[in-house]
Amino acid sequence: MKIFVKVKPKAKEEKVQKINDINFKVFVKQSPEKGKANAAVILALAEYFGVNRANINIISGSSSKLKIIEVIK
Repeated sequence: MKIFVKVKPKAKEEKVQKINDINFKVFVKQSPEKGKANAAVILALAEYFGVNRANINIISGSSSKLKIIEVIK
């Protein structure tokens, strides 16, 4: 399943907000330096969908706030 994610780094709390079936907002505390925010996004989505972190792949947008992510269930 492919989803579209808008990332909000340096948030006060970490959460995943569902906009509709394929669009999500992910709030993470980490800053977007050296892939820290991407790792936090992967962890947050893995917990949200109940899958292993290895089942979450960033397809595009690794250096952008807008990402296309593949979730393998």
